[in-house]
Amino acid sequence: MKKWILALTMASGVLVLGACNQAGSDKVAESKAGNVTQEELYNTMKDKYGQQALQQLVYEKVLSKEYKVTDAELNAKVSDLKEQLGSNFDATLAQYGYKNEADLKKTMKLGMLQEKAAMKDVKVTDKELKDYYASYQPDIKVRHILVKDEKTALDVKKQLDGGAKFEDLAKKYSTDTASAQNGGDLGTINNTNKDQYDADFIKGAYALKVNEISAPVKTQFGYHIIQVTEKKEKKSYNEMKKDIEYQVKSSKLTSDDINKAMQRELKAADVKVNDKDLKNALNATTATPAQ
Repeated sequence: MKKWILALTMASGVLVLGACNQAGSDKVAESKAGNVTQEELYNTMKDKYGQQALQQLVYEKVLSKEYKVTDAELNAKVSDLKEQLGSNFDATLAQYGYKNEADLKKTMKLGMLQEKAAMKDVKVTDKELKDYYASYQPDIKVRHILVKDEKTALDVKKQLDGGAKFEDLAKKYSTDTASAQNGGDLGTINNTNKDQYDADFIKGAYALKVNEISAPVKTQFGYHIIQVTEKKEKKSYNEMKKDIEYQVKSSKLTSDDINKAMQRELKAADVKVNDKDLKNALNATTATPAQ
């Protein structure tokens, strides 16, 4: 899912460029040294962002005619991202240049449209779907306290067993300073993002019952005290089949797949670029796979 954050970074530039795309000499800024007109601002931004901006605007128009992303689908995608990032959601958006959730959604929608166009060409087998289900582990919400040595970890565990608050000890002891400020919260771990974590950490976390606190778990980073605060039930294969098919297809998508799909859609829509300065804007696509 972090690919959304890493890949979708052009929204604000596109919107500003579009707002400036007006003929005329209205003054955007005035000074004794001279004025800045709308035309000057537009031309400057066109030089800097023009190709990417035109690309995104054309893609959205072309794809929106053939494919639909509902508000429910978009909200669900954002909710998944919120679950994975937990209390770090707002900080992560700011880190990658998004003003707020609405700003993220504007660009995320384009990624979802691209994904739908590319998925038409992706094939999956029953074996692939069943293998995915067999290895599937339900979502869990996790918090942890990371320390450097086992002695400290055992002391933290003893304090927790004695009634100390997890969030207080996380702030006091955890060397994972990012999560420590949020009481050790790591958000939601699932099949999409679990590979970002140490394998021993994942094994220890999934072995726990809800609210159970682990013994020290050793990883390459040190010793973890882990608590699972929520765990979803694993549904039947038939109940999950539609979602599994999406996940397996999505995992197969590459930037090349999406680029090929975009070239196909642009050709079908008979897109022509009339601005000589931007004539090559659509020759090389920028794929934004949704993971």
